[in-house]
Amino acid sequence: MILHAGPEIAVASTKAYTAQIAVLAILSQVVAKDAGIDTGIDLLPELAKVTAAITTVVDDAPRMEEIAREFLATTRNAFFIGRTMDYYVGVEGSLKLKEISYIQAEGFAGGELKHGTIALIEDGTPVIALATQEAVNLSIRGNVKEVVARGAHPCIITMSGLEQEGDSYVLPTVHEMLAPLVSVVTTQLIAYYAALHRDCDVDKPRNLAKSVTVE
Repeated sequence: MILHAGPEIAVASTKAYTAQIAVLAILSQVVAKDAGIDTGIDLLPELAKVTAAITTVVDDAPRMEEIAREFLATTRNAFFIGRTMDYYVGVEGSLKLKEISYIQAEGFAGGELKHGTIALIEDGTPVIALATQEAVNLSIRGNVKEVVARGAHPCIITMSGLEQEGDSYVLPTVHEMLAPLVSVVTTQLIAYYAALHRDCDVDKPRNLAKSVTVE
């Protein structure tokens, strides 16, 4: 399927990712309607809110640079944690970070930390926590407390209405089911600025090629 998102210039794909999520949201709405299922979402107005929210995040690029400088400019590794849909955004965010900054980054499900991955936390380890889903907001914040107790340096990205004192960035409010469209842009920008601060070529990451040019 052609996304009609325009050319993706960089090797590290960004807008192709967000365009695919948007297309899948539309597709799922159509399938639900055909099945007689009411999703409770008026999708087009909600996607318009997402567009405005992404614009706000892009306009806040200087703040993303500050976050990248504070948390990632000199680190060897970094971790992303989240629950439900935030977990998948964390995995994508970690991929972008390691692709272009060469930081060893991994995304973990918040509910699985105690089953082994928390052992990787050392003093000063950056942990970027995504908290955009109300149902698991307190749970992921509990995970943040767990990693902080072991010396982590936490960066919390949350949604307006869920924010708490000390959060690093608050996203504009959008429908929770569409929040990944907005939150992933913050991780992409943070990865971009982390790479710049480490003197990496963001357009030509080492050893990588675009998926459309190789099999």
